[in-house]
Amino acid sequence: MTASIDETTRRGPMTETLPEDYFTYVAGVGNIPRDIYKYVKSNPYGDLPRYSAHIVLQHILIFTTFITLASTGIPLHYANLFWAPYVISIFGGIDNAQLIHRSAAFVMIGACVYHVLTIVGSTVYRIIKKKFDIRRTQVPLPKDLFDLIHDVKYFLGIEPFRPKMEKFMYKQKLHYLAILWGSFVLIFAGTALLYPEKIVLLWPFDPSFIQDLARIMHADEAILALIVIAFWHLSNVHIVPGRYPAQWTVFTGRITREHQIEEHFLEYLRNLEEIPEEREYMRLLLSELGYAEKKGGLE
Repeated sequence: MTASIDETTRRGPMTETLPEDYFTYVAGVGNIPRDIYKYVKSNPYGDLPRYSAHIVLQHILIFTTFITLASTGIPLHYANLFWAPYVISIFGGIDNAQLIHRSAAFVMIGACVYHVLTIVGSTVYRIIKKKFDIRRTQVPLPKDLFDLIHDVKYFLGIEPFRPKMEKFMYKQKLHYLAILWGSFVLIFAGTALLYPEKIVLLWPFDPSFIQDLARIMHADEAILALIVIAFWHLSNVHIVPGRYPAQWTVFTGRITREHQIEEHFLEYLRNLEEIPEEREYMRLLLSELGYAEKKGGLE
């Protein structure tokens, strides 16, 4: 679904030369200027639906178990360093730390299975109902590459506005792929370390090799994941301007109106079509800003 634009009927408070796609027309709503999010007043706890209760619960489970696993696993792996005993003592000693680590691991594996079942089930349901739209999924598409190039140009000052992106933009798809890969490595390597006698049956050539490899993979992937979470995901999702001190979507399943218009504009157009209350809100806002409606509609 895209919105048609009629360049001959642009109206509004601005008279200077505007980019060709500055306005997006939505039938029954009006001409939406590209930077309308600057004028929108949103609830910091979210204005529009984004995630189901299933996804919210899965995110919380993955987040809490990952923190627990990192807090217990890294000190155990580097137990010979000066700071490790102090951290391990917080969990009541090595035995308790190991028990907590393994318990959290099984919960994380359960959350991963829960996530896969949710994604597969919802996809099958949408296909049966003929509502499946691959553009609203985490599947990487050619458009994501063009959006990335466009966004880089925007941050360099070459493009006047950010690209019109889908429900999941290129950055979030990269995050998701990183989580998928990291979870696979951690689960595989952790299982090899926890059940060495089972792995011998699958790898009978040199048991010590697979154990050493699993130990390296498990520790290094955990550190890499911790770095990505602390310096990439946290900064990009929660600390960036407009989101600080936290993006509440992870807890509420809802997204602020400014955020969706800025980074998920095409999804916002779908919300205008699917949510009557949002259509009325935007129509009144555009009227207040002086952007008159014209004939046209969603294609």
